[in-house]
Amino acid sequence: MEKPPDTSNRRIATNKTAFRDYFVLDRLEAGIELKGTEVKSVKNASVNLGGSFARIYEGQVYLLNLNIAPYDHGNRFNHQPDRQRRLLLHAKEIRKLGVQTDQKCLSLIPLNIYLKKGMVKVEVGVCKGKRMHDKRDDMRRKTAEREASRAVSLRR
Repeated sequence: MEKPPDTSNRRIATNKTAFRDYFVLDRLEAGIELKGTEVKSVKNASVNLGGSFARIYEGQVYLLNLNIAPYDHGNRFNHQPDRQRRLLLHAKEIRKLGVQTDQKCLSLIPLNIYLKKGMVKVEVGVCKGKRMHDKRDDMRRKTAEREASRAVSLRR
C-alpha cells in the first residue's frame, strides 16, 4: 500500500519583497503566539507579510506590521489585524539575534509563514538591505537566465 504524500508542511504566505530588498544571511524557524481567530484566519491564508519586521524588546522578539485579516465568522471576540505578535524562540537564539542586529546593523524580516504539523510557524531571516545597484544587478542576472532558458528550450 502506497503512503500518501506528506502534507504536514503547507506554505501560507511568502514575503516576496524581502527577497527583492534584502540579502538573506541566515534563516531561523520560530513559533508565533496567536489567538484563536487569528489561527483560523491564517489557515484561510488571509495573511499579508508586506512591510512586516521583527524587533527585540525586553528579551522577547515581537513581529510588527503583520496583517492577519479578521476571521470571517468571528464574533465580537475577533482580533485586531495589526497587533504585535510574540515570536517563540529560545533565550540563546534571542541573544544571538540581538547581537547580530545591534552590532552588524542587520534586520529581522519574516520570509514565510507555514503550517508544520498543525502549528503556525514563521521563517525569520537575518537580512542586510540591498542598495539600488545590487537590485539592478539581480534584475540583469534574472533576465540573462530567463533568456538563456528560452534559447535552450527553442533549440529542442
